[in-house]
Amino acid sequence: MLTTVEVLAQNNFGDTRTGGLAGPMGLFLIVALATVTVLLIRNMNARLRRLPDRFPQQGTPGRADSAVADPTDGLVEQDSPTNAPNGSQQHRNS
Repeated sequence: MLTTVEVLAQNNFGDTRTGGLAGPMGLFLIVALATVTVLLIRNMNARLRRLPDRFPQQGTPGRADSAVADPTDGLVEQDSPTNAPNGSQQHRNS
């Protein structure tokens, strides 16, 4: 007759290896993920400390802010001459 301890001690979970690495590998992954999480939190806290307390007031949407420079300032746009033929016109020499 089997006692309760013998029933609970039996391995009924299929084929297992005696030298398996599931336990140590799981522990390594948990420690690695915890270390990466701590480093990520420290990095983000350092970045948040570098941010200013208040950001400058932004202009109303749809209006160009005076602090933004126009990239075309000082450039002269050259128009093509009006008498130049375009691709659809052909020259006739008569």
